Amino acid sequence: MANATLEALRIRMQFQIDASKTRDERNRMGQFATPPGLAAGILRRTPALICKKKGIMFMDPAVGTGSFYSALLETFPKHGISRAVGYEIDTHCGALADDLWGDAGLEVRVGDFTRAEPPAEDGDRFDLIICNPPYVRHHHIPSDKKRHLAARTLGSCGADIGGRAGLYCYFIGMSHAWMRHGAVAGWLIPSEFMDVVYGAPLRRYLTDTVTLLHIHRFDPNHCQFNDTRVSSAIVWFSKQKPMPGHAARFTYGRSLESPSQDGMIPLDVLRTSPKWTRYPAMKPHATRHYKGGVLGDFFRIKRGLATGGNGYFIMPEDEVERRGLPREGFRPVLPGPRHLAGGVVQADGSGNPVLERRLLLLDCRLPEDELARRHPLLHEYIEKGRKDGVAAGYLCRNRLPWYSQENRPPAPILCTYMGKNKARPFRFILNESQATATNAYLMLYPVGKMAAAMADPEIRESVWRLLNGIRPQTMIGEGRVYGGGLHKVEPGELCNVPAGGISGLLSG
Repeated sequence: MANATLEALRIRMQFQIDASKTRDERNRMGQFATPPGLAAGILRRTPALICKKKGIMFMDPAVGTGSFYSALLETFPKHGISRAVGYEIDTHCGALADDLWGDAGLEVRVGDFTRAEPPAEDGDRFDLIICNPPYVRHHHIPSDKKRHLAARTLGSCGADIGGRAGLYCYFIGMSHAWMRHGAVAGWLIPSEFMDVVYGAPLRRYLTDTVTLLHIHRFDPNHCQFNDTRVSSAIVWFSKQKPMPGHAARFTYGRSLESPSQDGMIPLDVLRTSPKWTRYPAMKPHATRHYKGGVLGDFFRIKRGLATGGNGYFIMPEDEVERRGLPREGFRPVLPGPRHLAGGVVQADGSGNPVLERRLLLLDCRLPEDELARRHPLLHEYIEKGRKDGVAAGYLCRNRLPWYSQENRPPAPILCTYMGKNKARPFRFILNESQATATNAYLMLYPVGKMAAAMADPEIRESVWRLLNGIRPQTMIGEGRVYGGGLHKVEPGELCNVPAGGISGLLSG
């Protein structure tokens, strides 16, 4: 049967497989099939990277229904493929792949790649690995399996992958032992590894153990997968130590064939850069020693508090009064960012925020017996929370008492930590009130000279204006981006944002 006919049949079967599983099942298994056009584009890029063009030994550690093998047959003439092996843990997908491609030269091994033994001899290893590994997040990987994966990866390539890494990081590390010297690998993976702390071991592997050839990061506003909001990247490397002075190609854009940005980034730059998504937009010679310091020099930055159940712990002020609950068991809290249209939260004479709809946060530290004696109505509400399962939640059961909150004093400056508006995904808010904030915000507490200076209302406002004057691209460059164009910035990342004029304000 012609390859085009087999591919058409494969696509129909893949659609049926996807339709037969719930989204939750596919998330747990990390099964997101490679779109046919993307598979073909990745394989078209491969011949330019691999030196050996005859007798290719090919492997896909997560073959699925065989999208990459189908593209391989179109890219390399069949007589140029001496051997092809695919692993697939899903028995149904593996059986379909075998039915489709078994007669076309693909040896399908139904089983768990992470438990398979690699070839002992270099001549039995593979020239080319192309894979879209399972996108299983760390919280779906049992602890005992994480230990197994970490040990196998460390033994295979020397990378010490941490417990918060996704399954794809282990797949890449373990595949090292399956590649012969000089072999090429191409991985379609989430671009998150380029920025996050738990991606650091993988980044070190790419700069120190193998020769990084090319990374293409897709524009996150144009997801490659219709069924998951993941920002994707393609990573190519060869199994050999990098030469001194080596530079890797970085491209970015909606299209792999016609990237909107293209540049060569030296490994020496990548080794010292905590974020790779800034390339190729940022020039490799750009310095990170910003004149005037960074925000972390002037602020202690913490995420807002996580209640463990906003619907239970946060209620409108008038509801607290209607229920007859004691005000001393609550403290003011700001609403979510979409409810703060302005950039300044004013305060009344008691320090409460001047807002159309004021919210209060349950935060009581009285023991239950004393609470029952002093405030029986509030104790009844606490009992309701226990009956409804709020107290059994992870955050609540680790607090004492469970209806108290973590310590988050009011912060004079807040920053929204996520947003989709590329022109201004983050904004700073001046908080003149005594209201705390939830984890929809990052909270900026001034330290040192900044703390003393911001006691002056005029200085506070000037600092707030300077912060909102930071270029959006500067903030984006320190943060991270997810599929669909959702930008986020974590406390440690916000600390690295250039502070510029703030030092001048203090010295003035």
